[in-house]
Amino acid sequence: MTHAEITYPISLKGIPKTKHVPFDIAFTDKDLSDVTAILSVLSVKKIRISGKISPLDKKDWLLSATVGATVTQSCVVTLEPVQTRIDVPVELKYVADYEHYNDESVTEMTIDETIEPLTEEIDLATIAIEAIALALPDYPRSENAALENAQFAEPGIKPMTDEDTKPFASLASLKDKLSKEDK
Repeated sequence: MTHAEITYPISLKGIPKTKHVPFDIAFTDKDLSDVTAILSVLSVKKIRISGKISPLDKKDWLLSATVGATVTQSCVVTLEPVQTRIDVPVELKYVADYEHYNDESVTEMTIDETIEPLTEEIDLATIAIEAIALALPDYPRSENAALENAQFAEPGIKPMTDEDTKPFASLASLKDKLSKEDK
């Protein structure tokens, strides 16, 4: 998912299983520009990932972090810039016996999405960008955004309204029409 040039790896090779590995990474201006393109947003002002990697048991590791970012997207209604502040916790388990957890016979609903295969390096850039992408609003709206009620029809024809599309609306108008004819 990430651009090949954006990488903040932490090597787990040679770290004693009794030691925590703290980290605090602030993305560079070049990285922010690349992330803006990756996420297809107007701008990204800040990205920071901080936390620690701790031993989980004899072979596995636990990453606990907070990802923060300030992202500007276009409003889906007005196209005005909408700024969003993101601060999300991230917790991932890096397990040596990943195949055990990724058993295909298990239904999709029970798969633990926090479990990752253990590798020699963990890339904090990939983790941060994925967390931001998942936390971004799908349909950002500015505070002033309001949907107007537009009606289109040829001259001389009454435009269809939302009320006309409701169930039984046509039956109600038919009932009214029949009531008038009976009088």
